[in-house]
Amino acid sequence: MFWPVIIGISCIKTLLIFAYRSTDFEVHRNWLAITHSLPVSKWYYDNTSEWTLDYPPLFAWFEFILAKVAWYFDPRMLQVDNLKYASVSTVVFQRSSVIISDLVYAYGCKICSEEVRRASGRITDVTYQLFIILFGNAGLFLVDHIHFQYNGFLFGILFISIARMIQRREIEAAFWFSVLLNLKHIYLYIAPAYFIYLLRSYCLSTNSEGNIEWKKLSVTRLLKLGVTVLAVFGLSFGPFIYMGQLNQIISRLFPFKRGLSHAYWAPNFWALYNFADKVLEMLGSKFGLLTKSEASMTGGLVQEFKHAVLPSVSPVMTLGATILSIIPVCVHLWRNPNSPWQFVRGLVLCGFGSFMFGWHVHEKAVLLIILPLGLLCMQRRVEAQIFVFMSIVGHFSLFPLIFTHHETPIKVLVLLLHALITSHTLQSHWDLGKSNHLVPRIHLCNGLETFYVAGLIPLLLYYEIGHKILGLAEKLPFLPLMLISVYCAFGIFYSWMSYYGFVLSAPKKSKKKTH
Repeated sequence: MFWPVIIGISCIKTLLIFAYRSTDFEVHRNWLAITHSLPVSKWYYDNTSEWTLDYPPLFAWFEFILAKVAWYFDPRMLQVDNLKYASVSTVVFQRSSVIISDLVYAYGCKICSEEVRRASGRITDVTYQLFIILFGNAGLFLVDHIHFQYNGFLFGILFISIARMIQRREIEAAFWFSVLLNLKHIYLYIAPAYFIYLLRSYCLSTNSEGNIEWKKLSVTRLLKLGVTVLAVFGLSFGPFIYMGQLNQIISRLFPFKRGLSHAYWAPNFWALYNFADKVLEMLGSKFGLLTKSEASMTGGLVQEFKHAVLPSVSPVMTLGATILSIIPVCVHLWRNPNSPWQFVRGLVLCGFGSFMFGWHVHEKAVLLIILPLGLLCMQRRVEAQIFVFMSIVGHFSLFPLIFTHHETPIKVLVLLLHALITSHTLQSHWDLGKSNHLVPRIHLCNGLETFYVAGLIPLLLYYEIGHKILGLAEKLPFLPLMLISVYCAFGIFYSWMSYYGFVLSAPKKSKKKTH
């Protein structure tokens, strides 16, 4: 039953081959050229293009392998100095490579969906239903198959790791997560959940009273984990350490000079902070409390900047805020190590914390919350409700990434279809057995959430046409993006607080309670 869905969705993806593509398309073409044409020793030093290689070594080797196939399509795409090259063969190859690599994501979705079915105990085809929700994710359509990236491939590896953790195959889970970290380091955000759970659940024993017995720390298991992780990192970084290039790679992986916020503010706490600073700046200028020379632009440029009124934020401050935001869930995970599903909830909350407070967070990082949360939408009703709301808001927040008008109907249709299929599937799942019309249905959005979601419609209309009609395009060019960032930030912040409250209080509540 899975292959018809995989083939059908993949065919839809092929229709987007010649759709809008972002600068990330040129980024990955350049990486193909670097890994194919230059010796390994120059991979992380080449700066012919402004889009230098800034992913961990395993992803560089992934590009190296792709380049071997790309040569048969168009060798000219593999020339380092052939900047912004985009022949028809190049476009077809790169788009197809994303579609084919999504098979890894399909496999990850399948095995995770099977584990969800086993955990739910339902006789209905939960596996198939959840697979459609996960594999047909609207965000991946927008980010990978229009904007252009390989997130599906990466999340497939994450899902394989999660499935192995649920199956109590911890060494395999650690192996796949180590591979993932060496493909894209953004997944460091959720590493604390892995560290806490593996140490507490796999390496430590508890007595009959539930207390930790440090004397029974399994040195053998700890060594197995250590060897597994170090072996992956050694194979990945070893050659570059041998060549004395570790510092160079680290400088590429963690470019702190890019500034607090991305070009389009990710809808997180710092978007609200930046917005508050702009409002205070405007009020200060109006009442003569600030001069224009004192104010500093906080319009979302990819650069370091100082806030005009509020204290400027440093990378250390964002790190501290992120750590503080995940400490409660790490403590909760430490105290509740018996269920791997608690580990998945820990992943979600670590993703939330890093997205809300991280340095230079990209808006696409919202998928690090939505996709793992999707694994839980058939576990508890509350999680279904939060997932529906969060996926709508999070996917909508990705719309400005694709700003061409030709793609507007596509991105709206993709979001609506995924939202409707998800809502219908989860509604049926949680209303199963309620044939009596006197029994109230489980609403996936309450009144406040419905009102908020409805507000996305006028926001989209203003973004697409209203701003130009009002003649503000030249005077306030960043206003539409700012409004979307701030509006979606409130929704994501609300989801974060709701889910945090649920996870920390769930053990004390009856399973029959709803959101």
